[in-house]
Amino acid sequence: MIPAPLRARLRSARRLVFLTGAGLSADSGIPTFRGEEGYWTVGSRNYRPTELARWDAFRAFPEAVWGWYLMRRAVCRAAEPNAGHRALVELERRLGDRFLCVTQNVDGLHRRAGTSTGRLYEIHGDIDWMRCSVACTSERWPVPLEPRRDPPTPDQLALLRCPRCGEQSRPHVLWFDECYDEETYRFESSRRAAAEADVLVTLGTSGATNLPLQMGRLASASGALLLDVNPEHNPFADLAEASGGAWLPLPASAALQAMLHVVEEMPG
Repeated sequence: MIPAPLRARLRSARRLVFLTGAGLSADSGIPTFRGEEGYWTVGSRNYRPTELARWDAFRAFPEAVWGWYLMRRAVCRAAEPNAGHRALVELERRLGDRFLCVTQNVDGLHRRAGTSTGRLYEIHGDIDWMRCSVACTSERWPVPLEPRRDPPTPDQLALLRCPRCGEQSRPHVLWFDECYDEETYRFESSRRAAAEADVLVTLGTSGATNLPLQMGRLASASGALLLDVNPEHNPFADLAEASGGAWLPLPASAALQAMLHVVEEMPG
């Protein structure tokens, strides 16, 4: 499954970074919200996720955007970590500080599986948390509602206020018309981790967003081994193959189990 020369490089690695995307969470039954299930009705119009997951949409109709995110959160909370999430937890246990997981997923499944917060960068946020929409503080709070698929009531919306200043809170997620930063989304930390990695493993990510693709290019330029795990060919597969790594068109759980066997042979 993993060619012998690449297994040797894995065994000698001192820093392994795993970058995960929606393909990993799809194995837990979480849809990408780009099909029919992704639509959300505001008034008489149906909106796509890319139209709702935006700061300008939140300014225009915050209650509707919150309603959509609460529905998404209910879907995420109904899902369970899969074998790929659990394999990453075991990889962290074996690798310790040589391990880092950077995830584009906002579903919280890595955290729920047991990946430690100190070795987990959630670069697109976490749907279980909220923060002040006017940034009176950088503090975050758990969403104070049970997961629900129905639109929130006025009383429930009243709970989605900043506990500090009383202004409207917002989901702690990166929107399409926003930029990465270090304090909220670990921008510089993620770039630095990629540049310093001996191995970068990308799992279920298409390379369609800016920071993940930057990480792939930085790791490649620094001479890291790149392994891309994805049934579909994508920019990370091209980077991996061009830099002497490999594209593995496999399910994430199968590839991660194979990596676990390699890690077992690594020096302490």
